[in-house]
Amino acid sequence: MNDSIRRQKLFHRTVLVVDDEAVNRQMLGAILGTAYEVLYAANGREALEQVRIQKDLISLILLDLLMPEMDGYQVLEELRADPILRRIPVIVLTADRSAEVKSLQLGAADFLSKPYDMPEVIQARVRHSIELSEDTRIIQATENDSLTGLYTREFFFEYAHKFDRFHQEKAIDAIVLNFNRFHMVNELHGREFGDRVLCAIADGIRGILEETDGVACRYDADTFFIYVSHRSDYDHLINSVLRRLGEVMNTPEMRIRMGVYQDVYRAARLEERFDRALQACNSIRNQFGFSYAIYDMNMHEREVYSARLMEDFPTALETAQFQVRYQPKFNIRGETPRLCSAEALISWQHPEYGRVRPDAFIPLFEENGLIRRLDHFVWRETARQLGEWKKQYGAVIPVSVNVSRVDIYDPDIVSFLLSLVEENHIETEDLLLEITESAYTDNSRQIVQVVSQLRDKGFKVEMDDFGSGYSSLNMLTTLPIDALKLDMAFIRDIARDNKEMRMVELVLEIAAFLEVPVIAEGVETKEQYELLHQAGCDIIQGYYFSRPIDAEEYARFIMKEMALRTKEG
Repeated sequence: MNDSIRRQKLFHRTVLVVDDEAVNRQMLGAILGTAYEVLYAANGREALEQVRIQKDLISLILLDLLMPEMDGYQVLEELRADPILRRIPVIVLTADRSAEVKSLQLGAADFLSKPYDMPEVIQARVRHSIELSEDTRIIQATENDSLTGLYTREFFFEYAHKFDRFHQEKAIDAIVLNFNRFHMVNELHGREFGDRVLCAIADGIRGILEETDGVACRYDADTFFIYVSHRSDYDHLINSVLRRLGEVMNTPEMRIRMGVYQDVYRAARLEERFDRALQACNSIRNQFGFSYAIYDMNMHEREVYSARLMEDFPTALETAQFQVRYQPKFNIRGETPRLCSAEALISWQHPEYGRVRPDAFIPLFEENGLIRRLDHFVWRETARQLGEWKKQYGAVIPVSVNVSRVDIYDPDIVSFLLSLVEENHIETEDLLLEITESAYTDNSRQIVQVVSQLRDKGFKVEMDDFGSGYSSLNMLTTLPIDALKLDMAFIRDIARDNKEMRMVELVLEIAAFLEVPVIAEGVETKEQYELLHQAGCDIIQGYYFSRPIDAEEYARFIMKEMALRTKEG
Protein backbone atom coordinates (compact mmCIF):
# COMPACT_ATOMS: atom_id res chain seq x y z
CA MET A 1 0.00 0.00 0.00
CA ASN A 2 1.59 3.32 -1.03
CA ASP A 3 1.84 6.25 1.35
CA SER A 4 -0.91 8.37 -0.19
CA ILE A 5 -3.47 5.54 -0.07
CA ARG A 6 -2.47 4.77 3.52
CA ARG A 7 -3.04 8.41 4.47
CA GLN A 8 -6.48 8.42 2.85
CA LYS A 9 -7.47 5.36 4.84
CA LEU A 10 -6.12 6.71 8.12
CA PHE A 11 -7.57 10.24 7.83
CA HIS A 12 -10.91 11.37 6.48
CA ARG A 13 -10.43 14.72 4.74
CA THR A 14 -12.93 17.40 3.81
CA VAL A 15 -12.83 19.55 0.66
CA LEU A 16 -14.87 22.75 0.25
CA VAL A 17 -15.99 23.43 -3.34
CA VAL A 18 -16.80 27.10 -3.97
CA ASP A 19 -18.49 27.89 -7.32
CA ASP A 20 -21.58 29.90 -8.24
CA GLU A 21 -22.61 27.38 -10.92
CA ALA A 22 -24.41 24.32 -9.53
CA VAL A 23 -23.33 22.09 -12.40
CA ASN A 24 -19.64 22.78 -11.64
CA ARG A 25 -20.18 22.04 -7.95
CA GLN A 26 -21.89 18.76 -8.79
CA MET A 27 -19.18 17.75 -11.27
CA LEU A 28 -16.36 18.39 -8.78
CA GLY A 29 -18.34 16.63 -6.07
CA ALA A 30 -18.68 13.56 -8.25
CA ILE A 31 -14.94 13.54 -9.04
CA LEU A 32 -13.84 13.92 -5.41
CA GLY A 33 -16.71 12.33 -3.48
CA THR A 34 -15.27 8.81 -3.43
CA ALA A 35 -12.12 9.91 -1.57
CA TYR A 36 -13.24 13.00 0.38
CA GLU A 37 -16.11 14.50 2.31
CA VAL A 38 -17.27 17.39 0.07
CA LEU A 39 -18.86 20.64 1.27
CA TYR A 40 -20.33 23.29 -1.07
CA ALA A 41 -20.62 27.07 -1.19
CA ALA A 42 -22.25 29.14 -3.95
CA ASN A 43 -20.26 32.36 -3.40
CA GLY A 44 -17.31 33.79 -1.51
CA ARG A 45 -19.28 35.11 1.46
CA GLU A 46 -20.93 31.75 2.05
CA ALA A 47 -17.53 30.07 1.69
CA LEU A 48 -15.91 32.25 4.36
CA GLU A 49 -18.76 31.56 6.78
CA GLN A 50 -18.23 27.82 6.38
CA VAL A 51 -14.44 28.09 6.64
CA ARG A 52 -14.63 30.09 9.87
CA ILE A 53 -17.02 27.60 11.43
CA GLN A 54 -15.22 24.47 10.23
CA LYS A 55 -11.61 25.67 9.94
CA ASP A 56 -10.29 22.63 11.82
CA LEU A 57 -12.17 20.23 9.52
CA ILE A 58 -11.53 21.62 6.03
CA SER A 59 -8.36 20.25 4.39
CA LEU A 60 -8.57 22.15 1.07
CA ILE A 61 -10.65 24.75 -0.79
CA LEU A 62 -11.46 24.60 -4.53
CA LEU A 63 -12.23 28.24 -5.31
CA ASP A 64 -13.83 29.76 -8.39
CA LEU A 65 -12.60 33.29 -9.08
CA LEU A 66 -15.62 34.88 -10.78
CA MET A 67 -18.66 34.81 -8.43
CA PRO A 68 -21.37 37.24 -7.28
CA GLU A 69 -21.41 38.94 -3.82
CA MET A 70 -17.74 38.15 -3.12
CA ASP A 71 -15.34 36.90 -5.79
CA GLY A 72 -12.43 34.50 -5.36
CA TYR A 73 -9.81 37.25 -5.16
CA GLN A 74 -11.56 38.77 -2.15
CA VAL A 75 -11.78 35.35 -0.49
CA LEU A 76 -8.04 34.83 -1.00
CA GLU A 77 -7.32 38.22 0.57
CA GLU A 78 -9.53 37.41 3.59
CA LEU A 79 -7.87 34.02 4.04
CA ARG A 80 -4.36 35.46 3.76
CA ALA A 81 -5.15 38.10 6.42
CA ASP A 82 -6.09 35.45 8.99
CA PRO A 83 -3.06 33.59 10.51
CA ILE A 84 -5.15 30.45 11.07
CA LEU A 85 -7.23 30.36 7.87
CA ARG A 86 -4.23 31.07 5.65
CA ARG A 87 -2.94 27.57 6.47
CA ILE A 88 -5.74 25.95 4.46
CA PRO A 89 -4.51 25.30 0.88
CA VAL A 90 -6.56 26.80 -1.97
CA ILE A 91 -6.74 25.59 -5.60
CA VAL A 92 -8.11 28.28 -7.88
CA LEU A 93 -10.71 27.34 -10.55
CA THR A 94 -10.92 29.50 -13.67
CA ALA A 95 -10.84 29.42 -17.45
CA ASP A 96 -8.71 32.60 -17.49
CA ARG A 97 -5.04 31.59 -17.61
CA SER A 98 -3.98 35.19 -17.02
CA ALA A 99 -5.47 35.00 -13.51
CA GLU A 100 -2.91 32.41 -12.42
CA VAL A 101 -0.14 34.83 -11.40
CA LYS A 102 -2.39 37.08 -9.34
CA SER A 103 -3.98 34.05 -7.63
CA LEU A 104 -0.61 32.63 -6.66
CA GLN A 105 0.49 36.03 -5.36
CA LEU A 106 -2.58 36.05 -3.11
CA GLY A 107 -1.63 32.70 -1.63
CA ALA A 108 -3.22 30.08 -3.89
CA ALA A 109 -1.47 26.71 -3.79
CA ASP A 110 -2.35 25.56 -7.31
CA PHE A 111 -4.44 26.27 -10.39
CA LEU A 112 -7.09 24.20 -12.24
CA SER A 113 -8.39 25.19 -15.65
CA LYS A 114 -11.98 24.78 -16.77
CA PRO A 115 -13.60 22.69 -18.17
CA TYR A 116 -13.05 19.70 -15.82
CA ASP A 117 -12.41 17.08 -18.48
CA MET A 118 -9.52 15.25 -16.75
CA PRO A 119 -10.77 13.87 -13.40
CA GLU A 120 -7.52 12.04 -12.65
CA VAL A 121 -5.56 15.33 -12.90
CA ILE A 122 -7.99 17.04 -10.51
CA GLN A 123 -7.73 14.15 -8.03
CA ALA A 124 -3.92 14.15 -8.23
CA ARG A 125 -3.62 17.90 -7.71
CA VAL A 126 -6.05 17.89 -4.80
CA ARG A 127 -4.21 15.00 -3.14
CA HIS A 128 -0.82 16.62 -3.74
CA SER A 129 -1.90 20.01 -2.33
CA ILE A 130 -3.41 18.42 0.80
CA GLU A 131 -0.37 16.23 1.47
CA LEU A 132 2.02 19.12 0.87
CA SER A 133 0.05 21.27 3.32
CA GLU A 134 -0.01 18.49 5.93
CA ASP A 135 3.72 17.86 5.57
CA THR A 136 4.35 21.59 5.95
CA ARG A 137 2.27 21.67 9.13
CA ILE A 138 4.20 18.72 10.57
CA ILE A 139 7.47 20.49 9.84
CA GLN A 140 6.15 23.73 11.32
CA ALA A 141 5.01 21.85 14.42
CA THR A 142 8.60 20.75 15.02
CA GLU A 143 10.20 24.07 14.11
CA ASN A 144 7.87 26.34 16.08
CA ASP A 145 7.48 26.56 19.84
CA SER A 146 3.99 25.29 20.61
CA LEU A 147 3.28 28.08 23.12
CA THR A 148 4.69 31.25 21.55
CA GLY A 149 4.87 30.34 17.84
CA LEU A 150 8.50 31.47 17.64
CA TYR A 151 11.15 29.04 16.36
CA THR A 152 12.46 26.26 18.57
CA ARG A 153 16.16 26.52 19.40
CA GLU A 154 17.22 23.89 16.84
CA PHE A 155 15.45 25.53 13.91
CA PHE A 156 16.43 29.00 15.14
CA PHE A 157 20.14 28.29 14.66
CA GLU A 158 19.45 26.70 11.27
CA TYR A 159 17.59 29.80 10.08
CA ALA A 160 20.13 32.15 11.70
CA HIS A 161 22.96 30.44 9.79
CA LYS A 162 20.89 30.73 6.61
CA PHE A 163 20.20 34.40 7.43
CA ASP A 164 23.97 34.98 7.63
CA ARG A 165 24.54 33.42 4.23
CA PHE A 166 21.98 35.69 2.54
CA HIS A 167 23.00 38.86 4.41
CA GLN A 168 26.78 38.64 4.44
CA GLU A 169 27.32 42.42 4.30
CA LYS A 170 24.79 43.28 7.01
CA ALA A 171 25.75 43.91 10.66
CA ILE A 172 23.65 41.69 12.94
CA ASP A 173 23.08 41.75 16.71
CA ALA A 174 22.79 38.60 18.82
CA ILE A 175 20.34 39.35 21.65
CA VAL A 176 19.31 37.27 24.64
CA LEU A 177 16.18 38.35 26.51
CA ASN A 178 15.23 36.75 29.82
CA PHE A 179 12.47 37.09 32.40
CA ASN A 180 14.53 36.78 35.57
CA ARG A 181 13.07 34.51 38.29
CA PHE A 182 10.11 33.67 36.06
CA HIS A 183 9.29 30.64 38.21
CA MET A 184 7.95 33.06 40.83
CA VAL A 185 5.36 34.33 38.33
CA ASN A 186 4.08 30.77 37.94
CA GLU A 187 4.16 30.17 41.67
CA LEU A 188 2.34 33.39 42.59
CA HIS A 189 -0.14 33.62 39.70
CA GLY A 190 -0.37 30.14 38.19
CA ARG A 191 1.01 28.53 35.04
CA GLU A 192 -1.77 29.81 32.79
CA PHE A 193 -0.91 33.40 33.69
CA GLY A 194 2.79 32.61 33.19
CA ASP A 195 2.02 31.32 29.69
CA ARG A 196 0.24 34.59 28.89
CA VAL A 197 3.32 36.51 30.02
CA LEU A 198 5.60 34.44 27.75
CA CYS A 199 3.23 34.92 24.81
CA ALA A 200 3.20 38.68 25.44
CA ILE A 201 7.00 38.75 25.29
CA ALA A 202 6.93 36.75 22.07
CA ASP A 203 4.37 39.15 20.58
CA GLY A 204 6.62 42.09 21.42
CA ILE A 205 9.55 40.37 19.71
CA ARG A 206 7.40 39.57 16.69
CA GLY A 207 6.49 43.24 16.42
CA ILE A 208 10.19 44.05 15.97
CA LEU A 209 10.72 41.25 13.43
CA GLU A 210 7.88 42.64 11.31
CA GLU A 211 9.80 45.92 11.01
CA THR A 212 13.32 44.62 10.39
CA ASP A 213 15.23 41.59 9.15
CA GLY A 214 15.78 38.82 11.65
CA VAL A 215 14.65 35.63 13.39
CA ALA A 216 13.83 34.71 17.00
CA CYS A 217 13.13 31.70 19.19
CA ARG A 218 12.12 30.71 22.69
CA TYR A 219 15.40 29.14 23.75
CA ASP A 220 14.07 27.66 26.97
CA ALA A 221 11.29 28.26 29.50
CA ASP A 222 11.87 31.99 30.08
CA THR A 223 14.69 32.94 27.69
CA PHE A 224 14.43 34.23 24.11
CA PHE A 225 17.14 34.50 21.44
CA ILE A 226 16.81 37.28 18.83
CA TYR A 227 18.98 37.74 15.74
CA VAL A 228 18.26 41.08 14.08
CA SER A 229 19.87 43.86 12.09
CA HIS A 230 22.25 45.98 14.16
CA ARG A 231 20.88 49.14 15.76
CA SER A 232 22.43 52.02 17.69
CA ASP A 233 19.95 51.79 20.58
CA TYR A 234 17.52 49.19 21.84
CA ASP A 235 14.73 51.32 23.27
CA HIS A 236 12.39 50.40 20.43
CA LEU A 237 12.79 46.69 21.06
CA ILE A 238 12.42 47.20 24.81
CA ASN A 239 9.28 49.30 24.40
CA SER A 240 7.74 46.75 22.02
CA VAL A 241 8.08 44.04 24.66
CA LEU A 242 7.01 46.31 27.53
CA ARG A 243 3.85 47.38 25.71
CA ARG A 244 2.76 43.77 25.29
CA LEU A 245 3.72 42.86 28.85
CA GLY A 246 1.85 45.86 30.20
CA GLU A 247 -1.36 44.34 28.84
CA VAL A 248 -1.09 41.30 31.12
CA MET A 249 0.89 42.27 34.23
CA ASN A 250 1.82 45.13 36.53
CA THR A 251 5.05 47.02 35.87
CA PRO A 252 6.61 46.33 39.34
CA GLU A 253 6.42 42.60 38.66
CA MET A 254 8.47 42.81 35.46
CA ARG A 255 12.05 41.59 35.73
CA ILE A 256 13.14 41.65 32.09
CA ARG A 257 16.86 41.70 31.33
CA MET A 258 18.57 41.68 27.95
CA GLY A 259 22.12 41.02 26.79
CA VAL A 260 23.46 42.18 23.42
CA TYR A 261 26.49 41.06 21.46
CA GLN A 262 27.30 43.41 18.59
CA ASP A 263 29.49 41.50 16.15
CA VAL A 264 29.62 43.82 13.15
CA TYR A 265 32.34 41.79 11.46
CA ARG A 266 31.09 38.35 12.62
CA ALA A 267 34.48 37.47 14.02
CA ALA A 268 32.93 34.89 16.35
CA ARG A 269 30.88 31.82 15.51
CA LEU A 270 27.11 32.27 15.76
CA GLU A 271 26.84 30.11 18.88
CA GLU A 272 29.69 32.05 20.53
CA ARG A 273 27.90 35.32 19.83
CA PHE A 274 24.85 34.12 21.72
CA ASP A 275 27.02 32.76 24.54
CA ARG A 276 28.42 36.27 24.93
CA ALA A 277 24.99 37.88 24.70
CA LEU A 278 23.87 35.46 27.43
CA GLN A 279 26.86 36.47 29.55
CA ALA A 280 25.88 40.12 29.16
CA CYS A 281 22.30 39.24 30.10
CA ASN A 282 23.41 37.31 33.20
CA SER A 283 25.55 40.24 34.32
CA ILE A 284 22.32 42.03 35.24
CA ARG A 285 21.20 40.83 38.67
CA ASN A 286 18.46 41.72 41.15
CA GLN A 287 16.95 44.60 39.18
CA PHE A 288 13.30 45.33 38.55
CA GLY A 289 11.94 46.75 35.32
CA PHE A 290 13.84 46.32 32.06
CA SER A 291 17.64 46.50 31.93
CA TYR A 292 20.10 45.61 29.22
CA ALA A 293 23.85 45.20 28.93
CA ILE A 294 26.12 45.16 25.89
CA TYR A 295 29.01 42.72 25.75
CA ASP A 296 32.29 44.65 25.68
CA MET A 297 36.02 44.13 26.26
CA ASN A 298 35.59 44.27 30.04
CA MET A 299 33.17 41.39 29.81
CA HIS A 300 35.55 39.58 27.49
CA GLU A 301 38.36 39.95 30.01
CA ARG A 302 36.08 38.69 32.78
CA GLU A 303 35.12 35.77 30.54
CA VAL A 304 38.78 34.85 30.04
CA TYR A 305 39.40 35.28 33.77
CA SER A 306 36.43 33.04 34.62
CA ALA A 307 37.56 30.41 32.14
CA ARG A 308 41.02 30.42 33.73
CA LEU A 309 39.54 30.00 37.22
CA MET A 310 37.47 27.03 36.10
CA GLU A 311 40.47 25.48 34.38
CA ASP A 312 42.64 25.93 37.48
CA PHE A 313 40.01 24.66 39.94
CA PRO A 314 41.07 20.94 40.04
CA THR A 315 44.73 21.85 40.56
CA ALA A 316 43.75 24.35 43.25
CA LEU A 317 41.97 21.62 45.20
CA GLU A 318 44.89 19.21 44.86
CA THR A 319 47.59 21.72 45.85
CA ALA A 320 45.88 23.29 48.90
CA GLN A 321 45.30 26.69 47.29
CA PHE A 322 41.89 26.73 49.00
CA GLN A 323 41.78 27.41 52.72
CA VAL A 324 38.81 27.34 55.08
CA ARG A 325 38.59 30.41 57.30
CA TYR A 326 36.23 31.03 60.18
CA GLN A 327 34.25 34.15 61.04
CA PRO A 328 33.00 34.15 64.65
CA LYS A 329 29.34 34.71 65.51
CA PHE A 330 28.44 36.28 68.86
CA ASN A 331 25.25 35.96 70.87
CA ILE A 332 24.36 39.49 71.98
CA ARG A 333 21.18 38.82 73.93
CA GLY A 334 22.98 39.39 77.21
CA GLU A 335 25.00 42.38 78.34
CA THR A 336 28.27 40.78 77.23
CA PRO A 337 28.59 39.28 73.71
CA ARG A 338 29.51 35.60 73.80
CA LEU A 339 30.97 33.39 71.10
CA CYS A 340 28.23 30.96 70.04
CA SER A 341 29.30 29.68 66.60
CA ALA A 342 31.23 30.58 63.46
CA GLU A 343 30.77 30.47 59.70
CA ALA A 344 33.20 28.50 57.55
CA LEU A 345 34.23 30.60 54.55
CA ILE A 346 36.47 29.64 51.65
CA SER A 347 39.60 31.53 50.60
CA TRP A 348 41.61 30.97 47.37
CA GLN A 349 45.27 31.93 47.14
CA HIS A 350 45.90 31.67 43.39
CA PRO A 351 49.57 31.33 42.31
CA GLU A 352 49.18 34.01 39.60
CA TYR A 353 46.19 36.17 40.63
CA GLY A 354 46.92 36.19 44.36
CA ARG A 355 43.93 36.18 46.71
CA VAL A 356 40.77 35.63 44.63
CA ARG A 357 37.61 37.04 46.16
CA PRO A 358 34.86 34.48 46.89
CA ASP A 359 32.32 36.59 45.01
CA ALA A 360 34.49 36.12 41.89
CA PHE A 361 34.53 32.33 41.91
CA ILE A 362 31.56 31.07 43.96
CA PRO A 363 28.80 32.35 41.56
CA LEU A 364 30.91 31.03 38.67
CA PHE A 365 31.19 27.58 40.22
CA GLU A 366 27.47 27.61 41.05
CA GLU A 367 26.64 28.20 37.39
CA ASN A 368 28.99 25.46 36.17
CA GLY A 369 28.33 22.76 38.78
CA LEU A 370 31.82 22.90 40.33
CA ILE A 371 30.38 24.29 43.55
CA ARG A 372 29.44 20.79 44.72
CA ARG A 373 33.10 19.68 44.83
CA LEU A 374 34.09 22.92 46.56
CA ASP A 375 31.28 22.57 49.12
CA HIS A 376 32.33 18.99 49.86
CA PHE A 377 35.89 20.21 50.45
CA VAL A 378 34.65 22.87 52.91
CA TRP A 379 32.35 20.39 54.69
CA ARG A 380 35.13 17.81 55.06
CA GLU A 381 37.67 20.33 56.32
CA THR A 382 35.18 21.92 58.74
CA ALA A 383 34.05 18.57 60.15
CA ARG A 384 37.70 17.51 60.54
CA GLN A 385 38.54 20.76 62.32
CA LEU A 386 35.51 20.43 64.62
CA GLY A 387 36.73 16.96 65.54
CA GLU A 388 40.21 18.32 66.33
CA TRP A 389 38.81 21.09 68.52
CA LYS A 390 36.60 18.60 70.33
CA LYS A 391 39.68 16.47 71.16
CA GLN A 392 41.62 19.54 72.24
CA TYR A 393 38.99 21.38 74.30
CA GLY A 394 36.56 18.61 75.24
CA ALA A 395 33.63 20.48 73.71
CA VAL A 396 32.55 21.94 70.38
CA ILE A 397 31.32 25.39 69.42
CA PRO A 398 29.19 24.86 66.27
CA VAL A 399 30.32 26.00 62.83
CA SER A 400 28.00 26.69 59.90
CA VAL A 401 28.75 25.69 56.32
CA ASN A 402 27.06 26.88 53.15
CA VAL A 403 24.83 24.48 51.20
CA SER A 404 24.27 25.56 47.60
CA ARG A 405 21.16 24.83 45.59
CA VAL A 406 23.19 22.34 43.55
CA ASP A 407 23.83 20.33 46.73
CA ILE A 408 20.11 20.14 47.46
CA TYR A 409 19.56 18.04 44.33
CA ASP A 410 22.24 15.53 45.35
CA PRO A 411 20.35 12.40 46.48
CA ASP A 412 23.29 11.47 48.75
CA ILE A 413 23.51 14.78 50.63
CA VAL A 414 22.01 13.45 53.88
CA SER A 415 24.16 10.31 53.97
CA PHE A 416 27.28 12.29 53.01
CA LEU A 417 26.85 14.81 55.84
CA LEU A 418 26.08 12.03 58.32
CA SER A 419 29.25 10.21 57.31
CA LEU A 420 31.32 13.34 58.03
CA VAL A 421 29.75 13.64 61.47
CA GLU A 422 30.46 9.99 62.29
CA GLU A 423 34.03 9.97 60.93
CA ASN A 424 35.01 12.99 63.02
CA HIS A 425 33.13 11.98 66.20
CA ILE A 426 31.03 15.10 66.38
CA GLU A 427 27.25 15.63 66.61
CA THR A 428 24.89 16.73 63.85
CA GLU A 429 24.07 19.86 65.85
CA ASP A 430 27.76 20.86 65.69
CA LEU A 431 27.63 21.28 61.90
CA LEU A 432 25.13 24.04 61.08
CA LEU A 433 23.81 24.30 57.52
CA GLU A 434 23.20 27.64 55.76
CA ILE A 435 20.87 27.57 52.73
CA THR A 436 20.14 30.79 50.82
CA GLU A 437 16.63 32.17 50.61
CA SER A 438 16.82 32.10 46.78
CA ALA A 439 17.34 28.31 46.92
CA TYR A 440 14.12 27.99 48.94
CA THR A 441 12.16 29.98 46.38
CA ASP A 442 13.61 28.16 43.36
CA ASN A 443 12.02 24.83 44.22
CA SER A 444 10.32 25.06 47.58
CA ARG A 445 8.93 21.52 47.50
CA GLN A 446 12.35 19.93 46.91
CA ILE A 447 14.00 22.16 49.51
CA VAL A 448 11.37 21.43 52.15
CA GLN A 449 11.72 17.71 51.58
CA VAL A 450 15.54 17.67 51.84
CA VAL A 451 15.71 20.14 54.75
CA SER A 452 13.10 18.15 56.65
CA GLN A 453 15.23 15.02 56.23
CA LEU A 454 18.32 16.87 57.49
CA ARG A 455 16.51 18.28 60.52
CA ASP A 456 15.10 14.85 61.31
CA LYS A 457 18.73 13.68 61.61
CA GLY A 458 19.52 16.51 64.04
CA PHE A 459 21.07 19.13 61.76
CA LYS A 460 20.19 22.80 62.35
CA VAL A 461 19.33 24.81 59.24
CA GLU A 462 19.67 28.58 58.84
CA MET A 463 18.05 30.53 56.00
CA ASP A 464 20.95 32.60 54.66
CA ASP A 465 20.68 36.02 52.96
CA PHE A 466 17.11 36.50 54.14
CA GLY A 467 15.66 39.57 52.42
CA SER A 468 17.64 39.19 49.20
CA GLY A 469 15.09 36.79 47.70
CA TYR A 470 11.33 36.87 47.36
CA SER A 471 9.85 34.53 49.94
CA SER A 472 6.21 35.20 50.64
CA LEU A 473 5.21 35.46 54.30
CA ASN A 474 2.97 32.45 53.76
CA MET A 475 5.97 30.44 52.52
CA LEU A 476 7.95 31.39 55.63
CA THR A 477 5.36 29.76 57.88
CA THR A 478 5.78 26.41 56.13
CA LEU A 479 9.56 26.29 55.60
CA PRO A 480 11.56 24.15 58.04
CA ILE A 481 14.24 26.51 59.43
CA ASP A 482 16.04 27.02 62.76
CA ALA A 483 17.30 30.58 62.21
CA LEU A 484 16.96 33.57 59.88
CA LYS A 485 20.18 35.17 58.73
CA LEU A 486 19.68 38.77 57.61
CA ASP A 487 21.26 39.76 54.31
CA MET A 488 24.06 42.27 54.96
CA ALA A 489 22.38 44.77 52.63
CA PHE A 490 19.79 45.29 55.39
CA ILE A 491 22.49 46.19 57.89
CA ARG A 492 24.71 48.44 55.80
CA ASP A 493 22.66 51.64 56.07
CA ILE A 494 20.74 51.21 59.32
CA ALA A 495 20.39 54.28 61.54
CA ARG A 496 18.01 55.18 64.32
CA ASP A 497 14.41 55.39 63.05
CA ASN A 498 15.29 55.16 59.33
CA LYS A 499 13.43 52.81 56.98
CA GLU A 500 16.29 50.30 56.89
CA MET A 501 16.14 49.99 60.67
CA ARG A 502 12.37 49.63 60.59
CA MET A 503 12.76 46.79 58.08
CA VAL A 504 15.18 45.05 60.46
CA GLU A 505 12.69 45.47 63.29
CA LEU A 506 9.96 43.99 61.09
CA VAL A 507 12.13 40.93 60.37
CA LEU A 508 12.79 40.56 64.10
CA GLU A 509 9.04 40.54 64.70
CA ILE A 510 8.55 37.89 62.01
CA ALA A 511 11.30 35.76 63.56
CA ALA A 512 9.74 36.13 67.00
CA PHE A 513 6.44 34.92 65.55
CA LEU A 514 8.24 31.95 63.97
CA GLU A 515 10.15 31.39 67.24
CA VAL A 516 13.56 31.36 65.53
CA PRO A 517 16.64 33.51 66.27
CA VAL A 518 17.93 36.19 63.90
CA ILE A 519 21.57 36.39 62.82
CA ALA A 520 22.80 39.72 61.43
CA GLU A 521 25.86 39.48 59.18
CA GLY A 522 28.03 42.29 57.90
CA VAL A 523 28.03 44.25 61.18
CA GLU A 524 31.03 46.58 61.03
CA THR A 525 30.46 49.50 63.40
CA LYS A 526 29.65 50.07 67.07
CA GLU A 527 26.54 52.02 66.05
CA GLN A 528 25.22 49.06 64.05
CA TYR A 529 25.95 46.74 66.95
CA GLU A 530 24.14 48.93 69.48
CA LEU A 531 21.09 49.43 67.25
CA LEU A 532 20.76 45.67 66.69
CA HIS A 533 21.33 44.91 70.36
CA GLN A 534 18.62 47.36 71.42
CA ALA A 535 16.22 46.02 68.78
CA GLY A 536 16.55 42.49 70.14
CA CYS A 537 18.72 40.82 67.50
CA ASP A 538 20.07 37.49 68.74
CA ILE A 539 23.39 36.89 67.00
CA ILE A 540 25.89 39.11 65.19
CA GLN A 541 28.63 38.32 62.67
CA GLY A 542 30.94 40.82 61.02
CA TYR A 543 34.13 42.85 61.09
CA TYR A 544 32.99 44.64 64.28
CA PHE A 545 34.04 41.47 66.12
CA SER A 546 36.35 39.77 63.64
CA ARG A 547 37.21 39.29 60.01
CA PRO A 548 37.32 35.67 58.70
CA ILE A 549 40.44 34.10 60.25
CA ASP A 550 42.34 30.82 59.99
CA ALA A 551 41.75 27.89 62.32
CA GLU A 552 44.71 28.68 64.56
CA GLU A 553 43.61 32.25 65.17
CA TYR A 554 39.97 31.25 65.65
CA ALA A 555 41.13 28.73 68.30
CA ARG A 556 41.97 31.73 70.52
CA PHE A 557 38.28 32.73 70.47
CA ILE A 558 37.38 29.17 71.43
CA MET A 559 39.86 29.13 74.32
CA LYS A 560 38.53 32.43 75.65
CA GLU A 561 34.93 31.18 75.52
CA MET A 562 35.88 27.88 77.16
CA ALA A 563 37.63 29.78 79.95
CA LEU A 564 34.48 31.81 80.60
CA ARG A 565 32.38 28.65 80.71
CA THR A 566 34.79 27.06 83.17
CA LYS A 567 34.71 30.14 85.35
CA GLU A 568 30.90 30.22 85.33
CA GLY A 569 30.50 26.72 86.22
